[in-house]
Amino acid sequence: MRPTGKLHIGHLVGALENWVALQNDYNNYHLIADYHALTTNLDTKELYQNSIDMVIDWLAAGIDPQKSPIFRQSQIKEHAELHLIFSMLITTARLERNPTLKDQIRDLNMDSVVYGHLGYPVLQSADILLYKGEVVPVGEDQVPHIEITREIARRFNLQWGSVFPEPEPKLTKFARLAGLDGNQKMSKSLGNTILLSDAPDEIQKKMRTAVTDTLKVRKNDPGRPDVCVVFSYHQKFNPAELPEIRQGCESGALGCVDCKKNCSSKIAESLAPFREKRAYFESNPVEVKFVLSDGESRAKRIAEETMREVRDVMKIG
Repeated sequence: MRPTGKLHIGHLVGALENWVALQNDYNNYHLIADYHALTTNLDTKELYQNSIDMVIDWLAAGIDPQKSPIFRQSQIKEHAELHLIFSMLITTARLERNPTLKDQIRDLNMDSVVYGHLGYPVLQSADILLYKGEVVPVGEDQVPHIEITREIARRFNLQWGSVFPEPEPKLTKFARLAGLDGNQKMSKSLGNTILLSDAPDEIQKKMRTAVTDTLKVRKNDPGRPDVCVVFSYHQKFNPAELPEIRQGCESGALGCVDCKKNCSSKIAESLAPFREKRAYFESNPVEVKFVLSDGESRAKRIAEETMREVRDVMKIG
């Protein structure tokens, strides 16, 4: 995950809950993609603090660093070395056909693409294959990147010898949460998020701005819950009351103000254990830094072993 600072509820639904559950069945590696962050933002002043904030959120959400090493991409130099080798195994034409890249160019209103952004999935391939990843938990938008990783692994193995597995994507269970403004993407840059660390009063304040059914203007107007952002949040954080909320909305008996207040309280209640754990890690920065240094040491050993194997088969060691 790219370090953009404190995480929001979309990250919880789209990735974190899935990662925590996977710890029981897989040996996980959690990479802070600080090099990847440079593809869209060259301002590095907040990069380290953003990384720390993200690690704290991961720990508070239940990532166990003993089971799942946490480390920064920039601190394992083998990522860059393997990326260089992999860049020789794929054409620019293939990268330009990447649909995820086209979507990012559109969403970010980019006039041109830097080399690093074009090669983003090549570095991502190095991130995965350096640890011989077999399964990669991703959203549907990242599946094309995993296919590029599989192609690069095949090309390397055919050219020099069998070293890398061909990883499979493992899709997350939950759909992406829409932003408060109704945008399909919840993003801090769009100002439409509820942070996992937000206090209850802040959650309530933000929820007042949430987009609802535009045809439901007054309390007694019948609503369409399936087009309402607030109802989608109820589906995640308040499933027990869904039938009652749907009936009240469709009949007009439930007003949007009361619905938002109820949703706010349920989100705040759901995130209470998270906020408590986060407060602990915020007050214990030495422990957080140890998590990073220990994870980087463990990742480094694996990365070095993989690169020794790579150099051996390539006869460049």
